[in-house]
Amino acid sequence: MRSILLLLLAFLSGIAAAQQSPPPIVSREIEQLFVALSQSDCQFYRNGSWHEAAEATAHLRRKYAYLLRKGLVSSAEAFIDRAASKSSTSGKPYLVRCGNATSIQSQEWFTGKLRELRTRRTGASSSFKPTLLRGAVMTHQFPHSSRG
Repeated sequence: MRSILLLLLAFLSGIAAAQQSPPPIVSREIEQLFVALSQSDCQFYRNGSWHEAAEATAHLRRKYAYLLRKGLVSSAEAFIDRAASKSSTSGKPYLVRCGNATSIQSQEWFTGKLRELRTRRTGASSSFKPTLLRGAVMTHQFPHSSRG
């Protein structure tokens, strides 16, 4: 009986862990956001002081790990909203300042980076246009769908 109970517990904890992990595309997008921040020439303002990009990235990775344990990351937008936009201690918004530019709220910065990443990803795949070579013959016909 005890072994059945332990097996059931292991199974349920596996389900809980699986539910806490975001889909792979979400994990990739968030990782790309971390890379974008860490490789930027930007500073990150939180709780009264400016921090270099590497330190800000480390801080946000800790917050992300916490959210993962709680199962609170279902999308890159959820990560931005729950971890990268404001201090969970003071509730004050984070700011990002790149070079001599005026600082902006980090939510705007991360949302813009996410949009760039997605545009780059979809732009690359949608730019392919098959062309027939001179003398080539198309050998496959696609059936027409009667659904509209």
